[in-house]
Amino acid sequence: MNEQQIDLAPFYKFAGDHVAVGIHAIDSKGKTILYNRKMREIEGFDFQELTDRSLLEMFRFDQTQSTLLQVLTSGTPILNIKQTYWNRKGQEITTINDSYPVFEGEVLIGAIELARDVTTLERVIYQPLKKYEEPITFASLTAVSASMKNIIARAEKAAAAKLPVLLVGESGTGKELLAEAIHSAHASELPMHILYCHGTDSRLIDELDKEIERMQHGTIYCERIDLLPRALQMQLLEVVERHAAGDCYFVASVGDDPVELISSNTLVKDLYYFFSAMTIKVEPLRRRKEDILPFVDDYFSRHRMKVGSVIRSLSEEVEKLFLSYDWPGNLKELELLLDEITSLVTTQEVVTASMLPHHFKLKTQSGSLQPEDFLVRSDKDLLPLEEYLQEAEMYYLEKAMDLYGGNVTKAAQALGMSRQNLQYRLRKIKKNAQST
Repeated sequence: MNEQQIDLAPFYKFAGDHVAVGIHAIDSKGKTILYNRKMREIEGFDFQELTDRSLLEMFRFDQTQSTLLQVLTSGTPILNIKQTYWNRKGQEITTINDSYPVFEGEVLIGAIELARDVTTLERVIYQPLKKYEEPITFASLTAVSASMKNIIARAEKAAAAKLPVLLVGESGTGKELLAEAIHSAHASELPMHILYCHGTDSRLIDELDKEIERMQHGTIYCERIDLLPRALQMQLLEVVERHAAGDCYFVASVGDDPVELISSNTLVKDLYYFFSAMTIKVEPLRRRKEDILPFVDDYFSRHRMKVGSVIRSLSEEVEKLFLSYDWPGNLKELELLLDEITSLVTTQEVVTASMLPHHFKLKTQSGSLQPEDFLVRSDKDLLPLEEYLQEAEMYYLEKAMDLYGGNVTKAAQALGMSRQNLQYRLRKIKKNAQST
C-alpha cells in the first residue's frame, strides 16, 4: 500500500482528541460538528448535547459575545481573544481563543475555534499576593489586628505539631502566603509543591501523586480544593491518604465555610476531615481594617527599594477613604490599587485623592450618590451622553458587586442578567477605564 492510499481520517481524529488545544467547529447554521476531548474538559459538555441544542442556548452568550458566531457572520478571523465564562460544571474558566471562518471554495461553510485553557495561569497570576522573590515567614505577614495575630499563633502551633491545616477565607485574603509561612516554620529547607485546584482534568491529581513520590519530604499545599469537581476531590483524597503516613506535610484551603460547602455538595466531607486537623479562618479585610495602613506602608517601602521612588504615605483624606471602604477583593484588591497608583508616581511622596483611579473614587462615594451626580464636570459643563452612561453603568454594576461581596452569580441574579453578560460588562468597563 503506497502513501497516497492511506486513510488519514483516523490520524486526524487521533490528533484532534489528543492535542492540548480545545477545538469546536460549527456548520453554517451554527450546529456543532466537531468538539474534541480537550474542549470537553474545558467546557464540560458532551458532543451529543451540543448537536441537539443551539450554541447560544448552551452557553447563554449574547450573539455579539460568541466569537464563533461573529466569525460565521462576518467571514473574518478573530484572533487572540480572552473569554471568561462559567462552564457546564459551574466553574469559572478563562480561555484564549482563535476563531476562523471555514470556506469551501468561496462558500462559507462554517467556523472553527481553537481554545487554549489559561484558567490556572489566570489564577496563579492574579489571585495570590506578591511574594517579592523572598521566603515567606510569619514575620513577613502584616499582623497588626488581633485577628491576624491569633491566626499566626494558631498556624505556628500547627506547624510545630505537623498537623494538617485547612485555611478558610475569601479570595485575596492571603491564604497562600499563610500556607508558605507555615511551610517555612515547619521545614524551610525542604520543597513546597502547590496544587491549584481550578481544572477538571484528572491528570492534575495524577501529576500531584507523582510529585509527592518524587519529593518524599516537604509541604503539599492544595489551593481551593472546593473548586475541584467531586470526582477529582475523591481522587485527591485517595492520593493524600495514601501518602499520609509519609514525611510530606499537607495544607489546603477553601473559599467559604466548609460546613456550607459540604451541605451544598461542593466539598467532599472526607476530604475536609483529612485536612481539618486544624482549621484556621482568615478574616476578610473589612473585618480587620487595622491591617490596611501597615500593609500600605510595607508596600511603599518595597516600592522605594525596588524602583527608587520617594513615595512614603497616604494623605489624611485618602487614609479615611481606605479605612471606610469595605475591600470586597481584600488585600489583593488593595495591592492592585496600589500597583495602579504607583505606576503613575514620579516625584510624589504622598498619595492624594487626585491620584486615585476614577473607578475607585466612584466605589468610595456615599451610598446616597445619585446618577445625576455623574452629570457635571463643573458647575456648567455637561458630560457627553455616552460618557455619562458609561459612568452610571460602572457605578451601578460595581455597587451591585460590592453588595454581594464580589459574587458574580448573586449579583447577576439580582440584576436580572446572566453571569456571562455581567462578566462581559465588567471586563468592558475595566478595559474602558484603563484606556482613559
